[in-house]
Amino acid sequence: MNGRELVRFATHSALSHRLRSVLTALGIGIGVTAVVLLTSMGEGLHRYVLEQFTQFGTNIIGINPGRSTTFGASTGIFGSVRPLTIDDAEALKRVPFVLNTVPVVQGTASVEGGGRERSTNISGVGPEFQTAFDFRVALGTFLPADDPRAPRPLAVLGAKMRHELYGERSPLGELLRVGGERYRVIGVMEPKGQVLGFDLDDTVYIPAARALELYNRQGLFEIDVLYDKAVPADEVVAGIERMIIARHGGLDVTITTQQQMLDVLGSVLDIVTFAVAALGGISLLVGGVGIFTIMTIAVRERTAEIGLLRAIGAGRAQIRAIFLGESILLAGIGGAGGLLVGGLTVVLLGVAVPALPVGIALPYVVAAEAVAVLIGLAAGVVPAQRAAALDPVEALRAE
Repeated sequence: MNGRELVRFATHSALSHRLRSVLTALGIGIGVTAVVLLTSMGEGLHRYVLEQFTQFGTNIIGINPGRSTTFGASTGIFGSVRPLTIDDAEALKRVPFVLNTVPVVQGTASVEGGGRERSTNISGVGPEFQTAFDFRVALGTFLPADDPRAPRPLAVLGAKMRHELYGERSPLGELLRVGGERYRVIGVMEPKGQVLGFDLDDTVYIPAARALELYNRQGLFEIDVLYDKAVPADEVVAGIERMIIARHGGLDVTITTQQQMLDVLGSVLDIVTFAVAALGGISLLVGGVGIFTIMTIAVRERTAEIGLLRAIGAGRAQIRAIFLGESILLAGIGGAGGLLVGGLTVVLLGVAVPALPVGIALPYVVAAEAVAVLIGLAAGVVPAQRAAALDPVEALRAE
């Protein structure tokens, strides 16, 4: 019995018990479908998060007060030796290859305008913020290049804030109260959406120095540095470190490049994707138990057939190959069906719910099919060994 005959025999055996074969393959198919769906969500989340971070460019370096770091992010002002100031932000502009620096102060406050009042996000930034983070102004202008230490009380509204307070009419020139202080509206930003839960449109932008006064803070939350893309980030970081040491007497800040942050996020998201793939893999193991059970029953049901094959010259290795081939065939068909159903489901989800981040994780898809076949092989080993070990004479006597 050659290889082609073995394949034909195993296929015929599977087709002769269609219901049993379908149910056996279904267990593996469900497992593969689960892996495809879960990993597609993990892959979609991975892409979504990276897109959110890279929409502002990859040539940005964040400087936070405090030297301690945890998973690539600063612990903030709690570990600070000396606060970061607007003067620090201005001095960092002199570092080689630095294009812009943006002092940042974040918080919330009550905002009154257009006869309405609500609490919203307040971003204290510098005039370079718009250029550094690729924001566009829809109406008016962004914050002007005033004296960074004593800027005028001017404000720019996010797209959502403009509609919340003024509806469709132009807010330019209107007076706005932020935390009880009066500001004049000079611009409205184009819609930008949310970044990891933070609504950039539901924000009022004011000068950083004004935000420090508003929150009675001594230091900035962060300084963002935009540098020349053609220059290695490490070279710019070295220049920043020299400037900080010269001004603070030591390196008492945490410097994080955009690539470092993306690497940390990528590692975390890879772990999440692997974890959900492992959860789907449990279904594959359940399918493997199903194959083992069915093949064990098949050996008992086909004892006489095994005896006949042995009587006409089939060796133990060939009997073993027949049963192993059948279990691998069932697992392979089930896996292929699972891939098809899972892939179609992912496509339909992408069409029906465009906001849901999903994407086929090809390495996990290939791995799922390979694992399905391996599980079929492993599940068929013991039944195949039992079939090959049957005594031909005793097998022929079986009813």
